[in-house]
Amino acid sequence: MRDLSRLLRPRSIAVLGSGWAANVIEQCAKMGFNGLVWPVHPTRDSIAGVPCFRSLADLPSAPDATFIGVNRHATLDVVAELAAMGAGGATCFASGWEEAGEADLQAKLVASAGDMPILGPNCYGVINYLDGALLWPDQHGGRRVERGVALLSQSSNIVINLTMQARGLPVAYVACLGNAAQVGLAELAGALLADERVTALGMYVEGIDDAASFAALAEQARAAGKGIVCIKSGKTELSRTAAASHTASLAGGGAASSAFLRACGVAEVATPAELIETLKIFHLCGPQIGQRLCSLSCSGGEAGLVADLAAPFGVDFPPPSEAQRQRLSDILGPIVTIANPLDYHTFIWGDGPRTTDVFTTMLAGYDAGIFIIDPPRPDRCDPSSFRPAVDAIVAAAQATGKPAFAVGSLPENFDEDLAISMMAPNVVPMMGLETALGAIKAAQTGPNRGGWRPLPGLSARPLQLRDEASAKALLAAHGVAVPLGVTSTTLADLDVAGLSAPFVLKGLGFAHKTEAGAVRLGLTSLDGQAEMAGATGYLVEEMVTGVVAELLVGLRRDPVYGATLTLGFGGVTAELLADTQTLVLPVAADEVLAALHALRLWPLLDGYRGRAKADVAAVVDAVMALQALLIATPAIEEIEINPLMVRAQGAVAVDAVIWEEAR
Repeated sequence: MRDLSRLLRPRSIAVLGSGWAANVIEQCAKMGFNGLVWPVHPTRDSIAGVPCFRSLADLPSAPDATFIGVNRHATLDVVAELAAMGAGGATCFASGWEEAGEADLQAKLVASAGDMPILGPNCYGVINYLDGALLWPDQHGGRRVERGVALLSQSSNIVINLTMQARGLPVAYVACLGNAAQVGLAELAGALLADERVTALGMYVEGIDDAASFAALAEQARAAGKGIVCIKSGKTELSRTAAASHTASLAGGGAASSAFLRACGVAEVATPAELIETLKIFHLCGPQIGQRLCSLSCSGGEAGLVADLAAPFGVDFPPPSEAQRQRLSDILGPIVTIANPLDYHTFIWGDGPRTTDVFTTMLAGYDAGIFIIDPPRPDRCDPSSFRPAVDAIVAAAQATGKPAFAVGSLPENFDEDLAISMMAPNVVPMMGLETALGAIKAAQTGPNRGGWRPLPGLSARPLQLRDEASAKALLAAHGVAVPLGVTSTTLADLDVAGLSAPFVLKGLGFAHKTEAGAVRLGLTSLDGQAEMAGATGYLVEEMVTGVVAELLVGLRRDPVYGATLTLGFGGVTAELLADTQTLVLPVAADEVLAALHALRLWPLLDGYRGRAKADVAAVVDAVMALQALLIATPAIEEIEINPLMVRAQGAVAVDAVIWEEAR
């Protein structure tokens, strides 16, 4: 790993260019940078009031960091000269590289840099709010802080917008990757998190360049008590070969990336507002929030709104314990119904000690608490009557050591000054109820499995479809149950003497047999059966009976995340149901079982309304056998069983599609 410390925390900054360079110099001055700033220009005497050096060779020493604001061709020579003189690193601002079809030019840039770290090209740069050092040619909304979160983005505009937040989040660093020609996502993220003053990391990610390094980074961050939250863009594009299988269409787009982030223990959110609010939680409470939440408000309407809005996020509110009920009743009186969410009414409003007692008693029995508090706008109203409730939230968090989320129903009901004044260990002021619930749910993400790394990704390659009979023979050899059957190249030569009716007749050579009309069910004999157009051969099998449920099990290589596993209810309506869970391999048996439990139709496997219970253990065994086969056979690109017929005892793969490297 390259040492990025001089680039991120410079004591000397060289600036090349004219207009863009002036912006960098002005931003450093505005932020109170007390290091050295050296403009370099061949003809100008000064830039932004700072005397210029005629060349890099004239500088007093090799700069720690350099902002290169010249054109792309001149950038090559500047980078080479900086590397030769031992500079600490550079930001390459110019565009027109690989993103414009100039991959060779970008490769020359990387070669010119050698071991010297460079950000970009096509990159805005870095803001260090801790030390006031900026390699940044534009406005931003941040301020100096002593500690805070880092923001890392593959989009400069997105991260500029994030700096304009007025939600009280202290930002320690802003960093952009641009084209990430040399320094990649995990490397830059790791360098930011290595600063002890950084408490958490927020990312806007368009693509993950090295999944294994990213997983290692996430594990190290969690071990250091620092949470990571991510917006992953580009989730609407289906991944390659989406037309080849149900698995590809169901696991394409964002399913694989979301599964990968979950495996890494990284919180994923959909909006910039949720990103900021989740970062607040991580900044003040650490990287994981427990599942048991309580909610308190002084209105039944607010309590109902919390419950309704929380449901889509899967946020639960378990009832209070009997001891809590008794204590809360003693404080609040017989009229108040003790529940969760709790409407504590206004009987104690303005009574600081009793309010603190209620808040503390409730919060003590849970992992964290939501406190709805909407102070009146100070320009037209007097918010002083809300002060006892605000103070009680802080007191409850301090007394219990539990996270307390002070949530304004609307974002504008909490101004930035109030949010900043409330911030303390375990006290998180949050703007907007729905956004807060999404952030809390994101912060409940579990830790990654220790030492987990995805399988290596394989590049695209020519593929061929293994015929179903051969595919099933391979599955059977690796411990996956398949129906008893026989094959023949012609329909007339099929011999079913050793099979028991009813039969299934299939034409071979099709990825989707049902759509091709290549499946005939419930046959008592083969008499009178017509040839199937386009079939390369035929397979006849005994029909599987006593079926409790039909599942889809799909494993496929992924060029970024190595390989994915998709589980769901299957058959010809797999896409229509879209009731699936996607995991990134390798997985453990308990993760497979948890994924099955997470299916919406899980009750159908668990004896719903008196049905027979499915042999879920057999499903898990089949999945683990398929994983072992995929890992042991690099030539296999994809395995799909749709359906896996699950019975009260056993699970049988009645259809199998295997795509493998063409020979």
